Amino acid sequence: MRVTKPTSIAMAVLASCSLAVWGCGGGSQGGSQSHSATTGPATASGAPSEASGGASALSAEAQSLATGDIPDNQVFLTFRDVGSGYTLRYPEGWAQRAVRNGLTFADKNNLIRLTLSRGAPPTMASVSAELARERRQAPTLSYGSPASVTIAGAPVVKVSYVTLSSPNAVTGKRVRLLVDRYVFAHAGRVATLDLGTPSGVDNVDAYRMIAHSFHWL
Repeated sequence: MRVTKPTSIAMAVLASCSLAVWGCGGGSQGGSQSHSATTGPATASGAPSEASGGASALSAEAQSLATGDIPDNQVFLTFRDVGSGYTLRYPEGWAQRAVRNGLTFADKNNLIRLTLSRGAPPTMASVSAELARERRQAPTLSYGSPASVTIAGAPVVKVSYVTLSSPNAVTGKRVRLLVDRYVFAHAGRVATLDLGTPSGVDNVDAYRMIAHSFHWL
């Protein structure tokens, strides 16, 4: 199956949040799997891109509540960006959108975002410093202590954080988004993968599989 052109995703401004639990919630990864290759950079011509991009906290949509468990029979495709030099698996049918230096996949308030940069390999201290910088833009952002994990034999820094959308203008309800961040590095390149899901949705297994699917080319 060929990956379709990106569609826009409405993103709300972050407001206040309180930290309750760490880690994204998750259904099991699907047993039936299909693969689709996409070549060229994620910001290829014709793909809408955000005015602002790069590292920033994910944001939920204020009008949506906790919905969107990834089903056990979910089919996953492989996104291949030869120009930027990586591959990543994602759920079939999720809306794809180019952002500056990367791309997102989204379904309801389930969000996957990958951003690329150049720099030194991440450390637990540098990842904490980056989240502290992001919290200055969203003062009520809450995050935990980064940890070093191993993926495909290479060290990766992982950290979890929580964001909360601004209140819905009609209902006043807010959406709490639980996010797992993985920071990969190779040969001067850095990839930051954010996997977000609304509180009450269980996508742990699927998101773990997606994180472990990331590979440099």
